[in-house]
Amino acid sequence: MPNIKFLDLISTDTLLADGAMGTMLHARGVGFDQCFDELNLTNPSAVAEIHREYIEAGAQLIITNTFGANRFKLTKHGLQDDVVEINKASVDLAKRVVAASFKEVLVAGDVGPLGVRIAPFGRVQPEQAREAFAEQIQALSEAGVDLIVIETFSDLYEIREAINAAKQTCKLPIVASVTFTRDDRTLLGDEPMKVARTLRDAGADVIGVNCSGGPAQLLRLLKQMKQAVPDGKFWVKPNAGWPEQVGGRIMYPADAEYFGDYALSFRESGACVVGGCCGTTPQHITVMKKALATSEYSPVLIQTPDIFETSETPDAEPPTQFAQKLGRGEFAISVEMDPPRGLSTHKLIAGASLLADAGADVINVADSPMARMRMSAWAVCDVVQRKVGIETTLHFPTRGRNLLRVQGDLLAAHALGIRNIFVVMGDPTAIGDYPEAMDNYDLVPSGLIKLIKQGFNEGVDHSGTSIGQPTNFFVGAALNLCPSDLENEIKNLHRKVKAGADFFLTQPVYRPEDGPRLLEAYEARHGKLDKPILVGILPLVSVKHANFLHHEVPGIFIPDEARKRIEAAGEDGPKAGVEIAVELIDQLKAWAGGVYIMPQFHKFDMVAEIIEAVQ
Repeated sequence: MPNIKFLDLISTDTLLADGAMGTMLHARGVGFDQCFDELNLTNPSAVAEIHREYIEAGAQLIITNTFGANRFKLTKHGLQDDVVEINKASVDLAKRVVAASFKEVLVAGDVGPLGVRIAPFGRVQPEQAREAFAEQIQALSEAGVDLIVIETFSDLYEIREAINAAKQTCKLPIVASVTFTRDDRTLLGDEPMKVARTLRDAGADVIGVNCSGGPAQLLRLLKQMKQAVPDGKFWVKPNAGWPEQVGGRIMYPADAEYFGDYALSFRESGACVVGGCCGTTPQHITVMKKALATSEYSPVLIQTPDIFETSETPDAEPPTQFAQKLGRGEFAISVEMDPPRGLSTHKLIAGASLLADAGADVINVADSPMARMRMSAWAVCDVVQRKVGIETTLHFPTRGRNLLRVQGDLLAAHALGIRNIFVVMGDPTAIGDYPEAMDNYDLVPSGLIKLIKQGFNEGVDHSGTSIGQPTNFFVGAALNLCPSDLENEIKNLHRKVKAGADFFLTQPVYRPEDGPRLLEAYEARHGKLDKPILVGILPLVSVKHANFLHHEVPGIFIPDEARKRIEAAGEDGPKAGVEIAVELIDQLKAWAGGVYIMPQFHKFDMVAEIIEAVQ
């Protein structure tokens, strides 16, 4: 059973927790580049002194110095093998300080984020995250903490894994606390009411909000979270305002007296535990203790109606012509074009017109291919659609875009009538014109597909807020038909299918049997793939070109026969390249939904010849 002492206390009184640990350590000269958690072993007296000061200030609950004591964060300091030792040392240290105080003080085991993105927004899988959390929580539990505090999270996927790990590892009460940005959303865009419901449904005993801005913001957030979960128990630990750098030091503007006023407001608004986060000190806790002692406890249960209003949603736009053609089971032809490196679009329009006249169904516009500076891909899509009259597919890389830009660009694309989207990771900036350029991203491709198909196409953004009317994006994803790791490719393919991908574009192939081999392996594990595949076709132009692709480009295999034909053709290499491509496409029609042709060296005439030959 959960710790009755803690749950009993917060059901009859407002418990006062401690303030910041990091702020106090930094004030003692510990640099932010150092591992605070390691101090439990290397400088325990500094940590113990801070615990003692908070207890003397009136804290009834102190938190262990283990915020970053998980395997992922400790690895950055070469301490990944010391997870258990560091966590247990922190608990032993806190319990010794409590025993010496001769006061009734609870010890909470502190668990912070892993410091890495987990799926679907990163590469760390949920089970890996859960294992890391479980390792830390088990150490804290075995050392004898009274409860587990999972705090300062911004990713609901990650905090759910932490809660699951706690529930599977121990029987202690669980506090789950989230931090918000200045716009009252988490870093990933979730609003307070959704956060509260998610934490409740995940099994947290106490719903928390911490860090973020100052007391005013957290009081506002607390009220909204209480509206969402009226019978919930709440934990509130604000920063001492928004930090600013003054003379090389990090300063927080909210003084101790200001916190005293808000301690009462937190209690009256339903908080069961109050305390401080970054920038707060024992002085803040002293004033909060005095304020809470001035009036009797009277819990407030806020009963409010659902603030969400329903309204009729405008009808979504019809599917794109490209989507309709694939939906009818007809063989589609897509051709890739790169945006220009300068302002002129004349050659681009001329090439697109030639391809449209030849019978291409859609033009794929790449976004900064090879990480080279080019005109915006969605501006090119708009120009092609307006001036040539052919639909486009916008390549939409996740790399280099945060959640704000991703969603803003999606709205802009839809407003311009660009509704075929090809989601891809994108080329790393390190290989391009600006290797020092920012290369971060908030979403992996499967996460962006899910955001579009299960969010925007349903009429809501990532946080669940209405965008006015649903979008109608037709979403494609990447597929490698001849991967070096078949099992991993099948796993990624299935993840994209579950996220809602409508079609797939593949890397160039030169053997028609590559597709059926992968599809049979997928079907054996997950059932038949019912999404159309447009197979990559990259026409060969010379033996030098063929040898380069075969020997130097990962994932491309060109049979000896094809390379010998190109070599024998000599100066007529492009003609032989057309013939090889036409023969290959005729064979692909038995199982592929279409082809995705990638012109080399801007030889659009070759592609036009191929299109006319296969239609």
